[in-house]
Amino acid sequence: MRRPLSRRRQQPIAVALALALTACATNPVTGRQDLVFMSPEREAAIGKQEAAKVEQQIGLVRDPGLTRYVEQIGARMAKASPRRDVAYHFAVADMAEANAFALPGGWIYVSRGLVALANSEDELAGVIGHEIGHVAARHAAQREARATGVGLLSVLGTIAAGIVGGGQAAQMASQLGQVAGAGLIASYGRDQERQADEVGQQLAASSGWNPSGLADFLQTLEREDVVRTGNKRQPSFLDSHPLPGERAVVARERAPGLPRGAGAPIAKGRAAFLQRIDGILVGPNPEEGVFRDDHFLHPGLGFAMTFPQKWQTQNTKSAVGAMSPQRDAMIVLELQGPTGDPRAAAQRWVQASPVRVAQSGATRVGQWQAFRALVEAQSQQGSIAADVTWIAHPQGMFRISGVAPPSRYRAAAPTFERVVASFRPLSAADRDAARPLRLRVAKARAGETLVDVGRRTGNRWSPKQTAVANAIAAESPLPAGTLVKVALPE
Repeated sequence: MRRPLSRRRQQPIAVALALALTACATNPVTGRQDLVFMSPEREAAIGKQEAAKVEQQIGLVRDPGLTRYVEQIGARMAKASPRRDVAYHFAVADMAEANAFALPGGWIYVSRGLVALANSEDELAGVIGHEIGHVAARHAAQREARATGVGLLSVLGTIAAGIVGGGQAAQMASQLGQVAGAGLIASYGRDQERQADEVGQQLAASSGWNPSGLADFLQTLEREDVVRTGNKRQPSFLDSHPLPGERAVVARERAPGLPRGAGAPIAKGRAAFLQRIDGILVGPNPEEGVFRDDHFLHPGLGFAMTFPQKWQTQNTKSAVGAMSPQRDAMIVLELQGPTGDPRAAAQRWVQASPVRVAQSGATRVGQWQAFRALVEAQSQQGSIAADVTWIAHPQGMFRISGVAPPSRYRAAAPTFERVVASFRPLSAADRDAARPLRLRVAKARAGETLVDVGRRTGNRWSPKQTAVANAIAAESPLPAGTLVKVALPE
């Protein structure tokens, strides 16, 4: 959530693939005739359009050195790509999650979370090569986006989108309502993933990198999934890479048979690679606000609030939301614009929204003037009830909407009230908890374990997270001088 009402937000970048079937086209990778759903010209146009959305809604890491490094790696492999009729573009997406994705027309992204998880240039090259493989084989052009599930969950999200209003927050509400379906983006098929892995390793090897790097990273990704989720990998935001463990086995078996090119790595060795990524932001970006357990903290806007325990939370560029475990209630916080009279803000909203006001009146939330309205709305998907509060904060007019079906509203109402009442100024402890975490490289002392290094440096990663990030066993004694990635508050 940003200070200005940015049009950027973290959301799945849904590429419009449901186009009329145009023709068969030769797959540049296999040489076979494949059915595709768009012409190369249309593919390029859609890619450019969606790339603009990525920059606006997700954001890019503004680190010229890191961006140039990723571009150098990608450009070298793009020269050997089976498909060279596209202009390849490479960038680092401002995403905490470890992810990579490719848009039609050659737009390729690796997240800062993925960069931080890599331990060598070979690994990063393998991932970028994999995404070039998707572009070269026109996988995005061959697939159709899957339809998301329909039911109370998606209906609630759709109607709630109407309650919270237009724009990015409304889309976030609808998205939050569909999260459980895990189908917001159509994943590639297994054959497409295998094909992209093979092409990626071939490109990395022919460009001078060790093709085993992809297998190494896939193993790390599998371990990271287990540490993060405690179980098998689940579909996630922009996630098009299932089953990393299976793919790692195949990639490792393939690597020795691939001929290596004469090119030399840009960063020679792990130390040089870690120097390239030292200082990268890890975890949520505090400029957008961060969750610490159930508490949402926003240093830039100077407020904090507490969401219900065990609710699924989501922070986007323009709004913050939470969905109940039963998927039958949600809460959305938005920054509406400059501060002012909360009653007037409520009246403007009511006049512009398809709602019926059941009850309304002035109130206070902590030290600030506020206005509260209980409203009902009706649509083709069903009816909804909402508790909406406007708060005149010095940094702007905030609106908190608690929404639920009428049958659930009475039970949810006390929870909505508690969340609104928790909206408060940011304390010194809150500000300390919201400090950004950056990747730093520490040197181990002889005999230290990762736990010892973490304790000595103030590492905020757990021992398991540190072990995954460094591809080192947590309990193993380390030789003196071993370089260890840690996450430090700054």
